[in-house]
Formats: sequence, C-alpha cells, structure tokens
Amino acid sequence: MTPPLARALDLAPHPEGGWFRRTWTAAPTLQPAGYPGPRASATAIHYVLAPGEESRWHRVRSDELWCWHRGPALSLWLGGDGEAPDDAAGREIVLGDRVEDGHAAQALVPGGVWQRAAPAPGASTEVLVTCVVSPGFDDADFTLG
Repeated sequence: MTPPLARALDLAPHPEGGWFRRTWTAAPTLQPAGYPGPRASATAIHYVLAPGEESRWHRVRSDELWCWHRGPALSLWLGGDGEAPDDAAGREIVLGDRVEDGHAAQALVPGGVWQRAAPAPGASTEVLVTCVVSPGFDDADFTLG
C-alpha cells in the first residue's frame, strides 16, 4: 500500500526500497571521464521512506547529496567503496531537524560509495528527503548490493 506522503507526491516504488519520483533534470549535458555516455549535469528526486521501510545497500557512480525535509530522523549508512558494502567499515550520518544535537540537514555520499538508509527506530510517519546527483543519475550507474 502506498504511504500517504508518497501518494500526495505521486511517487512510485523504488528498486532499492521506499518511494521516489524524479523532480528535476538539469538541461546541460556532459560526458564525464569514465562514464559510458553523456549525462545531465545534475538530477534530483523526492524520496520517501515509511515507518519500517529501509533502502537496500546500493551505490551510484556519481556524488549524491541527501537533503532532509520532514518527518523523523533518517539514518544514512556509508559502507565503503569496495566490491561489496562493508558494515564494519561503515559510518552513520543522521539527517534530521535537531542540528543542535548532531543531526545533519544534508549529507554527501561520494560517488561509488555504498549507502543505505532507514527512518529512526519507532518512527510513526514518513521521512521525506531530496537526493541530488551530479553528474546526473542514469540507471547504468546504479548497483544494488
């Protein structure tokens, strides 16, 4: 069942888990070194995780900036840049509204770094973030763990 916030924002299921919709694709394109083809210079999505949902380990070739908007705090784990995610070497970034207590309003996941996310334990509402990818997201640049 589609969570209310995902329905209000017209989001679809994301392959990694959660709900998404692309909201912006920058008009300029470029051919970055090491990429198999041209990319938009940047793209953005709305991304929602409902209570009890989490994203699977995945990585994106490009840098990805997570921007927290509303809902509970969101834990974003980084799992290194090896062939598979490394829980032991990972680190957690908490995105949320309590910046005075160490929450971040935004966090950068460098290109090629494994990542996964989940709302805070006990969350009762959805969390909404925007993810901006540069060079822009392309399915060819996405790997599920």
